[in-house]
Parts: sequence; structure tokens; C-alpha cells
Amino acid sequence: MRRRDFITLLGSAVAAHPLSADAQQPSIPVIGFLNGGTEEGYRPHLAGFRRGLQETGYTEGRNVAIEFRWAKSQNDRLPGLAAELVGRQVTVIVATGGSASALAAKSATATIPIVFTSGGDPVRQGLVTNLSRPTGNVTGVSLFTSTLAAKRLELLHKLVPAARVIAMLVNPDNPLVELDSKAVVAAAPAIGLQILVVKARNAEELDQAFADLSQQKAEAVLVGADPFLENTGLKQLIALAAQCAVPTLYNFREDVVAGGFASYGSSIVELYRQVGIYAGRILKGEKPADLPVLQPTKFEFVINLKTAKALGLTISNEMQLLADEVIE
Repeated sequence: MRRRDFITLLGSAVAAHPLSADAQQPSIPVIGFLNGGTEEGYRPHLAGFRRGLQETGYTEGRNVAIEFRWAKSQNDRLPGLAAELVGRQVTVIVATGGSASALAAKSATATIPIVFTSGGDPVRQGLVTNLSRPTGNVTGVSLFTSTLAAKRLELLHKLVPAARVIAMLVNPDNPLVELDSKAVVAAAPAIGLQILVVKARNAEELDQAFADLSQQKAEAVLVGADPFLENTGLKQLIALAAQCAVPTLYNFREDVVAGGFASYGSSIVELYRQVGIYAGRILKGEKPADLPVLQPTKFEFVINLKTAKALGLTISNEMQLLADEVIE
């Protein structure tokens, strides 16, 4: 071989080597993030989720990618969005923003690992067979908001002791609506309350719900946990509650920070952090079946005194001392 030919071949081999090495480098894992609400409303939750990922060594854009699918409070879109993520062959699906997301993800795949958030009992909903050792490809975090219904009604009664008719606002499309409503209706007689169930799945129905509860003389409102009611429709809900001068109790601290009257529930940002940790552990090779379904151990009672004053309410010292946080 002539020297010139040898140099040409050597140069070609050197030039080809980086391309070959790049081609062999593994692509970064992809998390499919399925949510029943909107990105704007879930920004604080996403911050918690990303923090959990970082605690397990994953940073979006560096060694993990996230594909987002937002249903924007249209639950009928969730099965199609879940199917998109399965078709994308994501590494793990994080199904959040209501039990409907988790159920849609489970229906879409029996092989891709799923980490969910759910407001109800995951066993009763058919998401897992056992909380401590879930089988199959599904695990997650349960908020168990349904079990808090009676406690939340009791707190609202103590905050507004003169109220006798309480409206419970629910989204009829939420899988937990029947369970939540039954729990509240069952708890009401023991404390001398009448429950009026009003329903809203969109902005137009939310306006009508407040018109109905005002007409029927509801004196306070209990908000059922739902992505529309506490995400997409939250600003409208808070404005309507102020306009109708009706004290309203929500599920999460963030709702009270936004101007709501009071809330009782678990720390949603902390729960999303736990979801991020579980997603990271699965990316590292752990199986969902070996990760127990997590449950909150701490619940926050938050009161907004500024909103109370605007409603003409005086909150007793006893209730202020009982609160974990009082916003002034």
C-alpha cells in the first residue's frame, strides 16, 4: 500500500470513530408525566417533583427527559394522552392530578412502570392489590382525601358555627365523587348540618353551581378534591366564593395562599417530592412492586385571616391556635 493511501485510510478511520462512539452512547431515560390539570396550576407541585428527582441524582435536561401531557381538566382526554406516552416508549409514567390519570395510565400499559398520585384508596380503586407490596407495574402516593371528609366538615363547622346548610362542591366526572359525597353526608347529622351537593366540571357549570347554592341559602362550601376545582378553575372558584360571601374550605395550603378562606389536607408539594423520589428509584432499576404505596402522615390546617375579614368572620383564638398556619 502506498503511503498516501495509508494516510487517507487512517484519516477516514479517525473521522469515523467519534460518530461510532456517539451512536453507541445510550439515550437518556424519558419520564412521561400525565396530569389531569394544567401546567400553570401545577408549578408548585412540579417544583416538588423535580426536587425529588434531584435527590435521586436526576436533573431534567441533563440525565433525564420529561414528556408532559396535560388534560386541562378534560378527563376524557386522559386515555388518549396515556396511549401517546406508551407509544413514545417512555421509561416510566408519572400519573398525577387526580385518580383518573392513574386509572388511565394503568389501562394503557401493564409493562411500563407507573407512579401515581391518588386521592382515594388505591386498593379499592383497583390500582394496586396491596399497599405495602403492590403487585404489577404500579405504585405511588395516596392522599386519602376521602378519609379526611368528615374531619374537614367538622373544621368548617367550627370555623363557621352559625352555618347550618353546607354545600359540597364536586366534579361529577371525578372517580371519587360518590365516595367523598357519601362520607360528608353521613357525617353531617351528628353535628346538626344539612348537606347540599352541587356539581361543576367546567367554568360555566361552576358559575351555575354558585348560583344554585346561593339560591338554596348555603352558608358555607366544602370543596371536593379535584384537578378542575383546585387547579384550572381555582381562581374562578375563589372569586365566586368572595362574590357570594360564602366561607369555603379547600384541600390544600396553596388554595388558601391564593386567597381561599381555609384548608385542611396533606402537603401536596411534599407528596409530589415523594413521587419524584419514586420515579428516580425506578429509573435506577427498582421495581414498582417493591415500593410500598406511600401515605401522608402530616396534615395542615391553614386559615387566611384576610379572607375571613372580607367575609365578615371573626376567627376564635382557639381555632387560630389549632391552625398550623395563619395567613394575615
